[in-house]
Formats: sequence, C-alpha cells, structure tokens
Amino acid sequence: MSNKTEIIVCLGSSCFARGNKKTVQEIDSYIKVNKLEEKVYFHGGHCFGKCEKGPILKVNDKYFEKIDPASVIDILAKEMNE
Repeated sequence: MSNKTEIIVCLGSSCFARGNKKTVQEIDSYIKVNKLEEKVYFHGGHCFGKCEKGPILKVNDKYFEKIDPASVIDILAKEMNE
C-alpha cells in the first residue's frame, strides 16, 4: 500500500449528513472512470474531530475541509496529478 494514494472520506454522522454519502459515490466513480483502482486505497474513516469544518476528505496526509461532490473531483485530479 505504501506506493498507493490513500483517500479517506469521513463517515462520521456530521459529515455524512452534510453530503459525504454523495461524495463517496463521486470518488468511487472517479476512481473507476480513470482506472485508478490499482493506484489508490479508498475507504471511509471515523470522525476526524473537525466536524465544524466538514465534510472532510483526507488524501495521504492532507486534509480538505467543506468538500462537496462538485469540489472533490478537482481535489482528486490535482492530488492524483491527472
């Protein structure tokens, strides 16, 4: 896994209620469309303790705050150097 990009989406109740369910679908779709299954480790995570800044996405060691399904594609494209 060390050479894979780790993508973690917060599945805590606050982030989930603010739209991370749809964001999970967008990330999953992005990974499949761009054939990145072998390059990323995508999974959900428990609360990151930043609820007031949620929804939260973590890519490797970088946190992204107040994400939504529209912004997550731009974030992934930049972080994956696509």
